[in-house]
Amino acid sequence: MDIRMLMKQAQQMQAKMAKAQEELAKKEVEAEVAGGQVKVVMDGKHNLKSITIAPEAMDPDDIEFLQDLVVAAVNEGVRKVDEMMAEQMGEVTGGMNIPGLNLPGMG
Repeated sequence: MDIRMLMKQAQQMQAKMAKAQEELAKKEVEAEVAGGQVKVVMDGKHNLKSITIAPEAMDPDDIEFLQDLVVAAVNEGVRKVDEMMAEQMGEVTGGMNIPGLNLPGMG
C-alpha cells in the first residue's frame, strides 16, 4: 500500500473523528434510577445538564438513600455517554482499535 494513500486515509479518519466528537458533545442522554425517582441529563462531554428528583425520593429520615440514588443516576448517565461515544466512534473507525484513542468500549 502506498504511504501517501495511507496518510490520506488517516487524515480523512481524523477529520471524521473530530466531526463525530463535535456532534457527540451536542447530544444528550437521560438516565433514571429507582423507577424514575431520580433522573439526570448529561451531554456528550459528560457534563451534568439537569437533575430531577421526585418528591417521594425525599425522606428526611433517610437522606443517605437519596444520596445513593443521585450517585447511581449520575453513574448511569456516564455509562450511557460512554456507550454512545463508543458506538459513534466505532462507526467512524469501522471498529478498529486505534492506539492512544482510549475510547470507552473500544479495545
